[in-house]
Amino acid sequence: MRIQPLTPDALVAELVERIDAFPKDTWTRVLVDGAPPTRPGALADTLTDPLKARGRPVLRVSARDFLRPASIRLEHGRTDPESFRTTWLDANGLLREVLAPLDPGGTGKVLPTLWDADRDRASRADYVTLPPGGVLLLDGTLLLDKWLPAELTVHLWLSPPALHRQTPEDERWTLPAYDDYEPQADVTVRYDHPTRPALVGTVG
Repeated sequence: MRIQPLTPDALVAELVERIDAFPKDTWTRVLVDGAPPTRPGALADTLTDPLKARGRPVLRVSARDFLRPASIRLEHGRTDPESFRTTWLDANGLLREVLAPLDPGGTGKVLPTLWDADRDRASRADYVTLPPGGVLLLDGTLLLDKWLPAELTVHLWLSPPALHRQTPEDERWTLPAYDDYEPQADVTVRYDHPTRPALVGTVG
């Protein structure tokens, strides 16, 4: 297995090249997946400006805005790791409102947020239209075992000791959800040290 150390800037450059290689007459859906300590949303954010500089419209969406209502999410308590893995995310809502409209021949009309988990109510967001050639950057955790369609999937991998060490104590009840989570991503990045990421295999 080839491991390629990179700087954070080089990782962004590699991913931007890969994304920009997709056809410009349709949409490119990119899923950036990782446990919360890897901050997948931060990596997705860093891809936005370089892609826009290449003429690619970009829409940022976070899976945290597609959680289920608390009555469903917390049905088995607030610290149930199985629920955290399988039922917290409204995968059907994410598919319906974000990913399916960007299928070939789709409308391009996307609902960027669905549910405000803090207030436990609908976000009341307006639909936005991503023009053809646009890139959806979707970040979240435990995304890659839910059969969500995407042109490119990126997984930020943490070793079990790093995952335990970097997870706040009050969130360690979630750790069993990752025990057998080994997604087959297009791009896997070893992320124990975010300042020293390393690609598993190649991105080209």
